[in-house]
Amino acid sequence: MKKTFVLFFLFSGLFLFSQVAQHIDLAVIDTPNDDGSSLQINWKVSGYDSGSVVLERIGENGEKRVLAKSNNLERRYVDGTDVRPGVEYAYLLSVYDVNGEFLEEATISTSSKAQWFNTDKIALLIWMIILTVAIVYFIFSAKSGKELYIRKISGLESMDESVGRATEMGRPILFVPGISDLDDMQTIAGLTILGQLAQKAAEYDAELIVPVCRSMVLSTAKEIVKEAFLKAGRPDAYKPDSVFYLTDDQFGFVAGVDGIIVREKPAANFFLGAFYAESLILAETGFASGAIQTAGTAMPSQLPFFVAACDYTLIGEELYAASAYLSKDPHQLGSLKGQDLGKAIFVIVLTIGIILEISGISFLKDFLTMH
Repeated sequence: MKKTFVLFFLFSGLFLFSQVAQHIDLAVIDTPNDDGSSLQINWKVSGYDSGSVVLERIGENGEKRVLAKSNNLERRYVDGTDVRPGVEYAYLLSVYDVNGEFLEEATISTSSKAQWFNTDKIALLIWMIILTVAIVYFIFSAKSGKELYIRKISGLESMDESVGRATEMGRPILFVPGISDLDDMQTIAGLTILGQLAQKAAEYDAELIVPVCRSMVLSTAKEIVKEAFLKAGRPDAYKPDSVFYLTDDQFGFVAGVDGIIVREKPAANFFLGAFYAESLILAETGFASGAIQTAGTAMPSQLPFFVAACDYTLIGEELYAASAYLSKDPHQLGSLKGQDLGKAIFVIVLTIGIILEISGISFLKDFLTMH
């Protein structure tokens, strides 16, 4: 009899121990550093060597949506399906054995919220603060009359020479602001330079020819040239027909510009803006006509053609810096100098990071790439 009771208590204890050992750790947390559109569900099922789990989300009216089925008894799942900030969601995790028989389940509910700041972007925040402070400092320095050094750009220094040569020879100046519309920054940069060139042309009484291939560029270029002639005190010398539309077709436009070069034989050609496969055709035709040519684009694949066929080439960011270089506007000069300082700091930090990484010290890399 005593042996029977002992065996009974022993088996009862083992059964209770197995029930305690079989446990579901289910947790739902708000996804950090997001806009509140997702939740993370973590689960760990102990007490079973194998089996499967089914994760479901319970709706407001009680319906269930299966989110995941997995053979992993320990896993993390991110629910980003129609999750809204501030709404409470309930999740049900069901555990099954290898034969598909139901074993146990657990439920949990929580809500998400949007974070104001992504803590993974602290390095970017520091970088933006440094850049902003540098730009503001240089803008105020330029406004106070301090001379800010800007590296000379040969293509822009030659503008007076090009306009003077055109005036002496009695031949026009050709300006092409690329083939893209106003949504391209290269076009805007080219039109900014057009304003400075048109003002010099008005002062020297030189003829200006500006063919364009976009309607919005046409309207903008007309206003820029007209304003330039007004600034130069020569409004009567402005010719509305000097800025005209050819065609939107890429190679049709190029054929039209080449025809102008052959017929009018301009003394100076300016190709400043976004160019593609037509760059070599334009530059080679201008070179054959004997004109002084200045080109500039931020298209890396077209720069070699301009370098080979033009006298002066604005490479990459030189095109964007041209506006500040020519106008000497304090805001543009300050922005340019501030960005240059930011680039210098970036190169220094990059160099230090490489040296530290080679030395086996990774804290700087970990900080800059934290996630």
